[in-house]
Amino acid sequence: MHRVKKVKLCDTKEGIWKSCVTVNMTAVDGLSDSTEVVEMEDVPTQFFVEKHSWEGLRDIIHCSRKYSGMIANKAPHDFQFVQKKDENGPHSHRLYYLGMPYGSRENSLLYSEIPKKIRKEALLVLSWKQMLDHFQATPHQGAYSREEELLRERKRLGAFGITSYDYHAETGLFLFQASNSLFYCQDGGNNGFISAPVKPVEIKTQCSGTRMDPKICPANPDFIAFINNNDLWIAHIRTGEERRLTYCHKGVDSVKEDPKSAGVATFVIQEEFDRFTGYWWSPSAVEDSDGGKTVYLLYEEVDETEVEIIHVPSPALEERKADAYRYPRTGSKNPQATLKLAEIKTDHQGRIVSTQDKELVVPFSSLFPGTEYIARVGWTSDGKYGWAVLLDRSQRKLQLVLLPPALFIPVTDDPAQRQESLDAIPSNTQPHVIYEETTDVWINVHDIFYPFIQTTDDEFTFIWVNESKTGFSHLYKITSMFQPGCYHWAEDYQHTEGDFKCAIKEEVTLTSGEWEVLARHGSKIWVSESSKLVYFQGTRDTPLEHHLYVVSYDSPGDVVRLTKSGFSHSCSVSQNFDFFVSHYSNVSTPPCVHVYKLSSSEGDPLHMVPEFWASMMESPGCPGDYNPPEIFDFPGKSGFQLYGMVYKPHNLQPNRKHPTVLFVYGGPQVQLVNNSFKGMKYLRLNTLASLGYAVVVIDGRGSCQRGLEFEGALKNKMGQVEIEDQVEGLQYVAEKFNFVDLSRVAIHGWSYGGFLSLMGLIQRPNVFKLAIAGAPVTVWMAYDTGYTERYMDVPENNQQGYEEGSVALHVDKLPSEPNRLLILHGFLDENVHFFHTNFLVSQIIRAGKPYQLQVSIQKVIYKTDTSLW
Repeated sequence: MHRVKKVKLCDTKEGIWKSCVTVNMTAVDGLSDSTEVVEMEDVPTQFFVEKHSWEGLRDIIHCSRKYSGMIANKAPHDFQFVQKKDENGPHSHRLYYLGMPYGSRENSLLYSEIPKKIRKEALLVLSWKQMLDHFQATPHQGAYSREEELLRERKRLGAFGITSYDYHAETGLFLFQASNSLFYCQDGGNNGFISAPVKPVEIKTQCSGTRMDPKICPANPDFIAFINNNDLWIAHIRTGEERRLTYCHKGVDSVKEDPKSAGVATFVIQEEFDRFTGYWWSPSAVEDSDGGKTVYLLYEEVDETEVEIIHVPSPALEERKADAYRYPRTGSKNPQATLKLAEIKTDHQGRIVSTQDKELVVPFSSLFPGTEYIARVGWTSDGKYGWAVLLDRSQRKLQLVLLPPALFIPVTDDPAQRQESLDAIPSNTQPHVIYEETTDVWINVHDIFYPFIQTTDDEFTFIWVNESKTGFSHLYKITSMFQPGCYHWAEDYQHTEGDFKCAIKEEVTLTSGEWEVLARHGSKIWVSESSKLVYFQGTRDTPLEHHLYVVSYDSPGDVVRLTKSGFSHSCSVSQNFDFFVSHYSNVSTPPCVHVYKLSSSEGDPLHMVPEFWASMMESPGCPGDYNPPEIFDFPGKSGFQLYGMVYKPHNLQPNRKHPTVLFVYGGPQVQLVNNSFKGMKYLRLNTLASLGYAVVVIDGRGSCQRGLEFEGALKNKMGQVEIEDQVEGLQYVAEKFNFVDLSRVAIHGWSYGGFLSLMGLIQRPNVFKLAIAGAPVTVWMAYDTGYTERYMDVPENNQQGYEEGSVALHVDKLPSEPNRLLILHGFLDENVHFFHTNFLVSQIIRAGKPYQLQVSIQKVIYKTDTSLW
């Protein structure tokens, strides 16, 4: 049961409590019907917020949640186009995806047929067809394993069922996790399509514990790999043969005595760098003379021996236990990581002959001194090189490196065998640093890297996104020249400046301007080498909308928009670039999903006109009580144009002032204000407006999609600049809309927004009469390395910034009046630990300041980009 306190929006100028209303609705579901709701007093120029019983409030929340949940979870996603081979058939493509069919409560694997011809005068709505026959993907009673629960939280997954899948195009093989096990099914691939639905086959195992992160071997799809108990395994899905490849983890109960893992991304890499895997299959196999094949797995091995151990209460609170975690606080030791290679040899019948663990010729730290984070890893499409994106600890220097498989030698304790392996390496075998990037701000790690197949041995061409060059993320086609060296690898290798660094032969700008190519959080590009075009998503038209664009990488110039303006789009392009699917919406139109056909003239492939082809999901329409927010912009005193949006009270009356809630996030990597449907993301904001509140949202300096200078305004001073932009926005809204009551303003947010809610009350108590701080970071010294040091540097280099930005050190500036601060926190939060609230409260008590606290004893998943209340 959640505990709920009454929170008052007050007017201290007149020294009386003019209004009292419970604005926290986090735990409406668990409220007691006996909880008191206090009426607002009648003030002539101020508005009455309608009185509701707790039962009435519950009904309001349930209705809004039911509708918004349906919109958010029903939409199809994770699309995979497959071109049909039957030229005489009526369909051109089959489109696979995850979605929630009508009447279901879980995601399933679905498909639709895309016809070759359509009747243009009629709207064609594609049927959603079940790929799986009578299959329940969610464990009974939602009993996910501990590993799956943690991954779900870090990926911010709200839906149940099948949440991801791996696909092998040539064979039509699907692999996915479900019901705490692994399953596969097949749908023909290059041999045509079989009739669906099909019965998925469970992949049995002798392993104890959950098998995580399953992937199909591209070169031999009979093999899959997975993680079990922090080690890497492979299995043959037909014969059931399993083989453990690594032996890092001992399997003991003590975290202290078992610090190593293989193929697993660490907490900080998952949470702060959006990398959720630690191993990568080579896309091709090496043919052996006896008819067998050799395939490779590149993987990350991690040693967390020097990382601090913290204790977080176990979800099984009744057992009064605590879970131990490795958690690197800012300024402390990070995990030590290296890249290794697993080599798997099979005979001509595909049976495993041998496996071998290989390590780099010299330690990773000797090859790449100064590297702190392995941010991204993969293979070139021909399997000739592994590649990695490396960052230093300050995250101001990036290196993009190529690693040939010959750079790895068998792991052995025998010095003679090791020396023999070293002597056998050709002297021209070396890593290649094909690109370097430095900045005075920080580097935002992205997901855009497209390597072309090498046509000459001494050049390497690729498409990359660089943000530090101009301050905005843009596409470049780069050609690097290999600088051949002569290396006789030995244990005492000493790195010298410039080793392995390639010269840049050519760097062609493909896009430019004060706008962003979308490159973070899994964003993709699609490269057509036949027409020499790059399809990408960006904000060229407005920072408030995402669109699909295309540009030539051979003769860059015009950038052509392919999606319709007035909406924000999320797109996926087919492999042969003849179709794309767009999930789009705007503030007043709930999401719809449409398929478009792409065609162009032979002489001008760039200037194509998308043609609406079919609908996968039509907009369901807005609920009766939904009023879209109004987007506005204003010139900030900082020199930047700032954007915001306001939810007008639904029962707006002339000459009446309404109590106002400023909903805030304000931190990097997040944009709250854009032209997309706000039903699910801002569920409670619309509900507050329906109850008579004005709700304001502002993206000030520090938020994303506006360039590095705008986001980098927080550098070394988080918490010191954001509130001024928020207050400016409030004042602008009050002037523009006369219903905003500046004498009754509450500030509320979660995570970074919780931190800024506290900062607002500390820095501008005359503006904010009430702060509702959810899961706030209250002392930056206690937050993790990857996030905090990116924006604040290490503590010894920025002592003043850490002190100024830690709200727990400024509690003496909190108001002394009661009912002006409510703190909310999930007791089991593994990201912003409850320590932050615990420490804050202890400081508040010491300072004699009033506060109210609501603690959830459940493990609540907070989505930083949607900030659900």
